[in-house]
Amino acid sequence: MEINNSYLESVTKQFLYYKTLGEKAIEQLEPEQLFVAVNEDTNSIATIIQHLSGNMLSRWTDFLTTDGEKEWRNRDGEFEASLHNKEEVLALWNKGWECFFKALHSVTPNQLSTIIYIRNEGHTVVEAINRQLAHYPYHIGQIVFYAKMLKQSEWNSLSIPKNKSNSYNADKFSKEKSIKNFTDDELNKLQ
Repeated sequence: MEINNSYLESVTKQFLYYKTLGEKAIEQLEPEQLFVAVNEDTNSIATIIQHLSGNMLSRWTDFLTTDGEKEWRNRDGEFEASLHNKEEVLALWNKGWECFFKALHSVTPNQLSTIIYIRNEGHTVVEAINRQLAHYPYHIGQIVFYAKMLKQSEWNSLSIPKNKSNSYNADKFSKEKSIKNFTDDELNKLQ
């Protein structure tokens, strides 16, 4: 039982960390930069957010009782430009994350081995969470990378700044050993 609670706490912190990374990247951009796509085969940040939100809403609405690929989801439509301003982008971002965190917070340790379905393929709740723990940071990495390219030299680092690894490590090793999630310090720095 203890490990199950630790798992839920750990993944919640990790998802919150990646959500915050995405938000800190978005904050650094001018509103029009959210809609930049460098060519026909790339997605703008706004489009990536449409996809993330669509995935979250589909996967986590009634996730214990309905398939994670909802009939009402239009995945292909998530890759078409339909947002027009930063407010719409952020509203959709928040809608997806609210749905996801509501579902995640509803999970009890004894439900972690429950089988749920995504496109008729059975997954334990743990597997479904882990699947998204790979998927969402993948797209948030795209957002951060894209935002950094758009900002160029004006970028405020969201991790260990370039050429600062030694001082970062010196600070970490100057402290007593402790058991905590890696996101505890990182979230504080981002806030």
